[in-house]
Parts: sequence; C-alpha cells; structure tokens
Amino acid sequence: MYQEIDLDRIDINVEPPIEEPDRQYYFMARCRQWVQAFERKNGRRPRACIQTFGCQMNARDSEKLLGILERIGFEETEDEHGDFVLYNTCTVRENANLRVYGRLGYLNTLKKKNPSMLIALCGCMMQEQEVIDKIKKSYRFVDIIFGTHNIFKLAELLYDRLEQKAMVVDVWESTDRIVEELPTERKYPFKSGVNIMFGCNNFCSYCIVPYVRGRERSRNPEDIAEEIRRLAADGVVEVMLLGQNVNSYGKNLENPISFAQLLKLVSEVEGIERIRFMTSHPKDLSDELIEAMRTLPKVCPHLHLPLQSGSSKILKDMNRRYTKEQYLMLVDKIRQAVPDISLTTDIIVGFPGETEEDFEETLDVVRTVGFDSAFTFIYSKRTGTQAARMENQVPEDVVKERFDRLLGEVQQISARVCARHLHTVQKVLAEEPDSHGPGYLTGRLGNNTIVHFPGDTSLIGTIVDVYLEESKGFYYMGRQV
Repeated sequence: MYQEIDLDRIDINVEPPIEEPDRQYYFMARCRQWVQAFERKNGRRPRACIQTFGCQMNARDSEKLLGILERIGFEETEDEHGDFVLYNTCTVRENANLRVYGRLGYLNTLKKKNPSMLIALCGCMMQEQEVIDKIKKSYRFVDIIFGTHNIFKLAELLYDRLEQKAMVVDVWESTDRIVEELPTERKYPFKSGVNIMFGCNNFCSYCIVPYVRGRERSRNPEDIAEEIRRLAADGVVEVMLLGQNVNSYGKNLENPISFAQLLKLVSEVEGIERIRFMTSHPKDLSDELIEAMRTLPKVCPHLHLPLQSGSSKILKDMNRRYTKEQYLMLVDKIRQAVPDISLTTDIIVGFPGETEEDFEETLDVVRTVGFDSAFTFIYSKRTGTQAARMENQVPEDVVKERFDRLLGEVQQISARVCARHLHTVQKVLAEEPDSHGPGYLTGRLGNNTIVHFPGDTSLIGTIVDVYLEESKGFYYMGRQV
C-alpha cells in the first residue's frame, strides 16, 4: 500500500534522515544491500518467518513487519528453518511467555545447524524487563529484541544487527509517536485491520496490557480515513478498526472526536462495504455509538462486548467499573436499536474470591443475554497485576468444574442463537477455499457467523447471496443463489 517509494533512488551514502518514515526507508535500502549479497552467494533470496502470538493488533503488527521484510527483499516462509525468524509475542497470560521460551529452545537447535540464522523477538512480552534480562542471560543467541512501541524500526534494528554482529536491544517504555506510513503485507487482499489507537487506560486488575502497550494514543481521523481510502483502492471491501478500547477513541486528540464520528467518516469511503471494530469496553459504550450502529448500513451487526463476570462484586474487584445490572441494561438498549445484532463476549472463570453464588450470577447473564459465542478463560495469575496479589485464589479443581459448566451452557445457547437465520438468504463475504472438500468456499455473514457453500475461487473477496440450508451450531451450510 505504501510501496510507491523507490528504494533505488535513496542515497545510502549520506547520513540517515531524522524524520519518519523516511528514516526507515533509508535503512530498508541499506538492508537490501545485504539481501542482494546473500542472493548472489546462495542463489536464492533469504527467507523470513514471522510467528504471531496474541490478539488482532499483534496480527496487524505482523503484517507491517512482513511488509518491511518483503520490501527489503526477503521471501516469506512458514518454516522456522528460515534465515530470519521473528516471534511477535503476547504476554496476557504467563503460559504465553512459557510457550515462547519453549520455542526459543527449538530455535537454538536450528541456529546451531545454521549459525548465520537471525532471530528476533518483539511485541508485548518484550516490554517486561525481567523477560529481557532472562533472554540476555539464557538465550544469548537471540539477535534483536524490540517492543510494542517501535515495531516500525525493524529495518533500522536489522541493519544495526548486521553491522554490530551482536545482540541489539531497543525497547521503549512509552511513546507518543505513531508511524504508520510503511509497507504492509496483508494476509487477505480484500479485508484488513486498521489501527485507530494504541494502548489502554483502564487498568483492569487482572490485565498486564496497560503496562506493556502504554497509555491510550489515538491516530488522527484523517490519517485513518486516508489509509482506508488507499485500502479500498487496493481492493479491500472490509475493514476492522482496532484498539484495546475503541470506545475511548479520540479523547486525547488535539481536536477530540468520538468513535461514533469516526465510524461515520469511515462509512463515507467509497468501496468499503463492511466495517467491523474490536474491542468495546461496556463502561464507555455511548448512546451515540449505538445510534451509529443503527443508522450506518456499512457497520456490521456484530458487537464484541466483554462481560468478564456476571457478579457485580467480582466486577468491582476486577476494576471493570460497571455492574451486572448496568451491563444488562446496556444489552437491552443495544438490542432495541439493532434487534438482529450478534453479541459475543469474554468471560473469566475463577477470579480470586469468586464464590459459587458469583459464578451463578455469570451463568444468569449468559442465559439472559443469549450470546452468539463467548471466549471463556480460566483465570490465570499474571505477575505484575493487582489480581495476582489478591487472596482467596480459587482452587484449581473448583475452577475447572465451573469452566466446564459455563462452556456447556455457552455452547448450548450459541447453537440455538446462531441458527436464527436458517432458511434465509444472506450476504456472505467469500474469504477462502473450504476444507469441506473441493469446490467449497468459506465466508462470513455481516454478524461474523461462518458459512460454507459451494463456489468457485473466483468469488473470493466478493460479497455473494447465499441461502442458508443447514445450521451446524456455530456455522451454516449454504448454497449460492
């Protein structure tokens, strides 16, 4: 999307520019010299593998990282035997950290066989000083470490590593900078995530995100609109607006703007057919946003509204700043405005101090709301959070039993709720070939439900009318009409 800059016209014999993104294009040109030398020596381009852990924002960051590497001249591979392997890490749960350490052990065996292999780590996990200290001590074969605030510097950091031939560590504690005007390699040509803000100010007691992603920073609305116009010109028909709490968008801008106003601005972009967003915090979901969802036809009838717990007592301990009653009133208000809306949620089971009565309150909300689906999690103590220091940690066997009960309830309700469009014709965005067999495609309804139907791959990226013949609980089987 931003590949109109000709790297061959950049003078790499002068000092690098100070301003971004010109500085990064300069280092892309410098790194490309190394790539060209590699190709002459090996008879092939170097291969880069990016493994992504975590949320949609990490996935979007990886598209940017891959775009930079491909612009330099790397060839993408899913094989970790590549010449450059980058892990974009998540640290929401401690087992995510353990998984990365385990993978690093595997990469060490590969690097012993191929000493010229380069290994890089970035993302949320790298924002923790104890992680960096551990890697420096126990994983000294890692070449580059950077965090969440400066992923745009990949080319510069790679160049530094090639020059210094020693580990490069560049992790920022915080930033007010937003650099987006760099190459991006999208996973799908017809849909794309778009970062509208970064960071989080909520400090839920179980969550490490504000500490590793920093405080909320919103992008300029015109910059967002311009990016989406370019995406539309490049064939994108669906965008996902991304932020840790999109409902807080625009509050810190010099000229404040609401998220609802941004949705209206994005809706005016020609070529964009669908607009999605993640994630909404219940405490900040305004009447203005509900009205925007009701009146803007491009905004998909799907809202992910994390509940986390149905107990007002537990919600207070979580620092969520709403009650069970307020959540249910909000759901009623949303459904009155958008009756056909699909509601999905997140729920944590076994938060410290959760009693059987608290858990029953959660089950009551699940039954009352009738979520289309729910991401259910067993509470995991996260070092560095307030909840990790709380007393009354719930016994593991009790948590597991409650989790199984919740999962059964969610699955039963979801199977019923998701079948509401059976035997109707709905618009489906065809996304990819389907594993059901040759000649089938997989797509999504506006409410995000998956549909499998017979179709030619030429339909991928288009919105087609599909008759929903059979409900399978969480997806439909259909046929094009």
